[in-house]
Amino acid sequence: MISGVLVVDKPAGPTSFDVVQRVRRLLAVAKAGHAGTLDPAATGVLAVCLGDAVKLQQFLSDADKAYEATVAFGAATETEDAEGRVVETADASGLSAEAIRAALPQFVGELRQVPPMYSAVRVGGRRLHEAARAGEAVERTARTIHVRSLSVLGVSPAAEGRVLARLAVRCGKGTYVRTLAVDLGRALGLPAHLAGLRRTEASGFRVEDALSLAEAERLSGSAPDVLRRRVVPMAAALAFLPAVTLDWRGAMDLAHGRSPAGAAAPSAEAGGAPGCAGGAAGGGPLVRALAPDGTLVAVCELAGGRLRSVRVLASPAQIVTSEGRPDARDR
Repeated sequence: MISGVLVVDKPAGPTSFDVVQRVRRLLAVAKAGHAGTLDPAATGVLAVCLGDAVKLQQFLSDADKAYEATVAFGAATETEDAEGRVVETADASGLSAEAIRAALPQFVGELRQVPPMYSAVRVGGRRLHEAARAGEAVERTARTIHVRSLSVLGVSPAAEGRVLARLAVRCGKGTYVRTLAVDLGRALGLPAHLAGLRRTEASGFRVEDALSLAEAERLSGSAPDVLRRRVVPMAAALAFLPAVTLDWRGAMDLAHGRSPAGAAAPSAEAGGAPGCAGGAAGGGPLVRALAPDGTLVAVCELAGGRLRSVRVLASPAQIVTSEGRPDARDR
């Protein structure tokens, strides 16, 4: 059974769920999911988790993401993006690139952001977009988000009173880039909306390394082995986390849900990704616990030189040495 992550360059049009279902059928796997929704109109990196790799979704989703966002100044929409009805306009012809750059620093760092009405956030057990489509306004609580960096990539000349600015955004989990666009416009005294969005990095994967959905479908028919080789193994999919390599006894202990007697120091191969450093309960840093052959046994917190499992990912039957599985005397 295939277990790993296929990094897809999502096209505009299908939902993230649609892409997952198409990939699941292409690779004939029973289970599949993704590590962070992209709106139908958005493009770019979508990490599709296959087989046992669906257990990695929570860790992949927590990692920072990077985007190229096109902000349209001079018009606001009901959905905060280009899909919605225009509800306010103003002449943005006098807006300069310098003014945009000067406004950006106030949107970098730890911020409070109110999620948009057209979003999947649940309030009182109901998704906000369901209430919005029913014409209802719901009181929303601001949430803490982290914007790591924000810069101007280019600004187009004004056309019909609107100015388009292309921005590079790096942010933490839960950030709505379209709300960031609206708030930036408000700071500049102009209505604004998100005119386009491309995710260039997510879960440690870059868009340059992603496979287009069309190419995945072509390979499925002409070269299925090539497509299968594009699936990133589970241990490599979490390469943004430092690795701890256990001996066979420690790997078996962890697979059985026991804390291993000792652990090696994390390797220097990877540093923790922002947004992924802390454990499930805010404890020590998260690490990958590997068997001697590189099998991903668990994601653990490392504190005081000891490992505490956050999610066990390999069964005892999967911990096999070159001589065969260790017997009870080895444990």
